[in-house]
Amino acid sequence: MKSLYFALFSAALTLGVSLSARSAESWTEGVNYFLVQPARPTAVAPGKVQVTEVFSYACPACNVFQPTMHKLKQSLPANAVLDYLPAAFNTAEDWPMFQLAYVTAQVLGVDQQTHDAMYDAVWKGGDLSVTDPSARGGLKSRMPTIEDAAKFYNQHAGVPVEKFVAASKSFSADLKVRTDQDLVIAYKVDRTPTIIVNGKYRLHSESAGGADQLVELVKYLVAKETK
Repeated sequence: MKSLYFALFSAALTLGVSLSARSAESWTEGVNYFLVQPARPTAVAPGKVQVTEVFSYACPACNVFQPTMHKLKQSLPANAVLDYLPAAFNTAEDWPMFQLAYVTAQVLGVDQQTHDAMYDAVWKGGDLSVTDPSARGGLKSRMPTIEDAAKFYNQHAGVPVEKFVAASKSFSADLKVRTDQDLVIAYKVDRTPTIIVNGKYRLHSESAGGADQLVELVKYLVAKETK
């Protein structure tokens, strides 16, 4: 009985390794992921690999993508560094304001602790919602302002409203907005969410073939960069 068990276990393990290898070999540059040319330098330490999500809090697809981001974060190796790059190219949905709010939170050091809560504030009927349920999902006539965002960060991170608004007008926040906008252009991002691996590779769920495939593809590219 033991021999049969170990035989079946070995066969399953061999099949798993085979499928994993076949999956890795099936990723095609220019189809599943795209080279960023020229590659952009990263600010991570030697031996680390940067994984960046290009996103907006006001992007409905980014909100739906959050469980995948949580799964990706949990499955990345220890040498991977996950960060976020806010996009602003959809002005109709107030993306520039949310970009400014995020970089201001970064300047104040509260971006990580409020990241998930901000999505809830936008997409679960909070004060930062950009859609009007009475208009069948249409946009609000009055979109959230940086002052509204400041109230959110006061509630969730204890930052005084006046301090947050002042920081949003600071040189540091302005420089970060400009840098982020330049990066979005340099990465040739045409949709959100988009994942950038180590400043060299661009991919998204559509190119990977689905959310689960994206997680595996990112892990593959991180391993490729680690080598």
